[in-house]
Amino acid sequence: MTHNNINNRKIQDIERYESKKVRSEEFRDLVKSLVSDSYYWLIEECGTFLSFVGDKELNKIKMHRGNFCKHRFCPMCAWRKARKDALELSLMMQDIKISYDKAFIFLTLTTPNVVAERLGDEIKRYNKSFDKLFKRKVVKRVVKGYVRKLEITYNEKRDDYHPHFHVLIVVNKSYFTDVKAYLNQKEWLRLWREATGISEITQVDVRRVKEQNSNELYEMAKYTGKDSDYLSNEKVFKVFYESLKGKRAFAYGGLFKEVRKKLKNGDLDYLKEVDPTKYIYQIFCGWNQMHYYASELRLMSEEMQKEVNHQMINELDDKYL
Repeated sequence: MTHNNINNRKIQDIERYESKKVRSEEFRDLVKSLVSDSYYWLIEECGTFLSFVGDKELNKIKMHRGNFCKHRFCPMCAWRKARKDALELSLMMQDIKISYDKAFIFLTLTTPNVVAERLGDEIKRYNKSFDKLFKRKVVKRVVKGYVRKLEITYNEKRDDYHPHFHVLIVVNKSYFTDVKAYLNQKEWLRLWREATGISEITQVDVRRVKEQNSNELYEMAKYTGKDSDYLSNEKVFKVFYESLKGKRAFAYGGLFKEVRKKLKNGDLDYLKEVDPTKYIYQIFCGWNQMHYYASELRLMSEEMQKEVNHQMINELDDKYL
């Protein structure tokens, strides 16, 4: 097989990188005035060269190396990070189930939309309200740990912003049948209204999480803001950029905080699956305005095949990202 054959084929994995790279070109133009010249150079070069490894028929390929800027708002880098975050969350959930015999609920906390000028202060208020909520006795009795994710969406018609928290909460397995501990949706809503001081809040979403690779997990791992929102125009991008500058996307507490230390120490590697694919080719791709083209297809040496094969999977599939 030659690199010309590859360029004539539609390889789904490479196409996904293409769509993100196209969005990254838009990001590059919007961020120029907000970063240093040296960082802007990294952003300009981000994703211009990618190296994949592929199986015999090139039906399965995976990223091997590339040049990436790792900027929070880069669509390419945010997408790659979300895939890794999804795996990390899945591993932590598995360990909490195995080691601590716990269950999970998924909570979404919202308030009314705000205009651009109020977004930064609203995020600060969210953090204070969250702390107030989770210090309530009835909540502390239930929550054994949590991971919290900030997400912001933009409404183009109204030109306003909707910050909200997604919270993955560890609970005892008995929580769902314990009448003294269980909090239904109406009770969560009342508690959130009291924590924020906003009686106009109309909804709080809370649901049971039944498996670690669930829609709720991918919802947690997704980006703080959708690139389709923050790349709308220069004004909107600056609002997202300034409002989220210096703010953490994730916050951990209780069991999730403990288990995250185990994750970072490599103590959860036993839960990772090994990629069964036998990779024999290395594919070098360059960027040409709107597409990646395969500049070289090379049969890997035995030494390199040993390096890339039988390795643990380090990211989850992006079907929901």
